[in-house]
Amino acid sequence: MLLRETLVTILAAPAVFPPPPVEVPRRLVDSQPRAAGHALVLTGVRRCGKSTVQQQLCRRDRRPAVFCNLEDTRLYGLGPDDFPTLLSVIEERHTGATVYLDEVQETPDWQRLVRALLDAGRQVCVTGSNASLLGRELGAKLTGRHVSVEVNPFSYHEYLVFRGGERGATTLKQYLDEGGFPGALREAVAGPALLRELLRDIVQRDIVSRHNLRETRHLMNLILHLLAHTGQPLSLQSLAKGLAIPSAAQAARCIEHLQDAWLLLAVPKFSASFKQRVVSPPKYYAIDPGLRTANTPNPTPDWGRRLENAVLLALRRRGMAPAYASEIHQWECDFVTPEVAIQICAELTPQNRARELRGLLAAAVLPGASGRKRERLVLTLNQRDTLKEEGQNITVLPAWEWLD
Repeated sequence: MLLRETLVTILAAPAVFPPPPVEVPRRLVDSQPRAAGHALVLTGVRRCGKSTVQQQLCRRDRRPAVFCNLEDTRLYGLGPDDFPTLLSVIEERHTGATVYLDEVQETPDWQRLVRALLDAGRQVCVTGSNASLLGRELGAKLTGRHVSVEVNPFSYHEYLVFRGGERGATTLKQYLDEGGFPGALREAVAGPALLRELLRDIVQRDIVSRHNLRETRHLMNLILHLLAHTGQPLSLQSLAKGLAIPSAAQAARCIEHLQDAWLLLAVPKFSASFKQRVVSPPKYYAIDPGLRTANTPNPTPDWGRRLENAVLLALRRRGMAPAYASEIHQWECDFVTPEVAIQICAELTPQNRARELRGLLAAAVLPGASGRKRERLVLTLNQRDTLKEEGQNITVLPAWEWLD
């Protein structure tokens, strides 16, 4: 058990730190109402800025606050036996304060602590870096008493605020190269090395250690392969065979771990049939374009794939759940939602125009449109046009204008 004096010292530290020299206002901060009796749970990949969002929320609220980083080495071994002492220190020395808990997955049975704080009438905000763990524990102990919000690395707009640049093809390419992890952006020269180290750190801490895996070879081969082949449908059988993973079931478990750690995002194939959606191989994308670039030693720029990854992230930020659509050996469309069909290419040329537009027009008339027809949109690095194909209007936009 931890000493009471240790907890008093840790909780006495200032809860609100001065804003950094360049502070990027995160849009989700202003959009989050604080429901009484509900914990606000900020989830997302490590080092994406969850702690900074907590600080921004704290400064916005302007209420008394107490902050506790559960990764603090002085709190090593904190567990349920320490909760009564921790609660009494908060009650005695931080009357009425909002409680901010950072990286809660490091503490066993943390949900019991949150429940006790809520029962005491406290406002609580927590962060965590493991989707599966948080989901199970929230469902078990905090059913109906939490609001979960996903925090991601910087969007293109937030990247421009941080860098001070203007929208355009040049800064878009820089964003696709560097990505949106704040720590890597602060170290311009060492940024790619930091992103490679971050990937290894997440695999080790959030997957290998948490699931007691004996070796990482298959896991690392898999994540590097998927980062290098974002936007391509890949079946479990082909992944297992191509990467010498013992079975498709083991490949599936590895992918599940990578998704739980927020490294990978899966996009299913569009189908009106539930069975077809389940059995069709999904496409996988990186949680950040810079993480993909730094960990993919590709000799060619591959701007189309990088741009496709950034568009997927933007769609998710807008609350959409896109699918991809295709007919084997005939056509393919990158993303389909009830409102829009989107095709992404670095540049629309006479050589690829027929292929790109064929897939777009086919996807636009699939069932499930929210209106009479879906919008038809082609996103490129730096082209703008209005096309007419088969009697249908198609909008071509530079992605730097469309991205948020």
